[in-house]
Amino acid sequence: MKAIVKRKVINLSTINRTAKGRRLSLERKEAMWGYSFVLPWIIGFLVFTFGPLLFSLYASFTNYDITSQMDWVGIRNYRNMFTHDSLFWKSLHNTLFYVVFNVPLTTFAALLLAVTMNQKIPGMRIFRTVFYLPSVLAGVAVFYLWMMLLNPSTGLVNMALGWIGIDGPAWMTDPNWTKPAVILMKLWGAGGGMLLYLAALQGVPEQLYEAAELDGASPLRRFWHVTVPMITPVIFFELVTNLIGAFQIFQEGYVMVQDQSTPGSPMNSLLFYNLHMFLKAFQSFQMGYATAMAWFLFVAVIILTLINMALSKLWVHYEGGEQR
Repeated sequence: MKAIVKRKVINLSTINRTAKGRRLSLERKEAMWGYSFVLPWIIGFLVFTFGPLLFSLYASFTNYDITSQMDWVGIRNYRNMFTHDSLFWKSLHNTLFYVVFNVPLTTFAALLLAVTMNQKIPGMRIFRTVFYLPSVLAGVAVFYLWMMLLNPSTGLVNMALGWIGIDGPAWMTDPNWTKPAVILMKLWGAGGGMLLYLAALQGVPEQLYEAAELDGASPLRRFWHVTVPMITPVIFFELVTNLIGAFQIFQEGYVMVQDQSTPGSPMNSLLFYNLHMFLKAFQSFQMGYATAMAWFLFVAVIILTLINMALSKLWVHYEGGEQR
């Protein structure tokens, strides 16, 4: 009897090992198929992203100029960037000016548009489409359109200001007004952010508004204490993405100039950081120096993003009260 029971136990253990082996074999096959599907992306990432990233990091410590052999120069490019290149500080100042004013203004404009477009009135879908369309349009054609609109003598913007008794500035020819002109142009495309805020606003539960109204909260208090906390994750997302995008401004300084042979003119007022880096790389052929500038910007943006993520714990509220 004991022998029969022992034999059954052995058979059961054998069956369990066989089933476990088949299960592991199936999991391996599924893993292999999964990796095979992901493999093209992994190869593309290594060849076209990670590889060039490592090459640019190495090039930033060399005198690479495309045409000759790369010689190791250590931190000379980074030292020259801070001590010998006066246009580096000018381009950094122009970019920071743009970031400081563009990011909050664009965020506020998009949120204001979203709140306005969230009203339940007839024909609102048409208005939403109209306000969203400018964010779809992009490229050099839009820049030339705005150059005509901002023309100091024949532009519609100064003509409209003249109707109310304001003498409009020389937008794109006065160094003091070129960056405000670019910021004004960027506000025209706030419809993209409006769409995100609109989706977030429509996701706020109506019960919260009803409860706040029963407590006697005014519309402004309902907006500040109910709406804003509920959409803070979207506000945070927009702030981070807008900040990163603002540091990458380039085309406006390259195209929206009166003298096309001098990018960033007049008086380098539109010489943004990326434009200065581009000119160093492809006009002066100082590739090593340009890659050093690129890595400085990369590290600066990473640090600012991490600071934003750390500060988000103080004001971003997630559903259920969780901090992420």
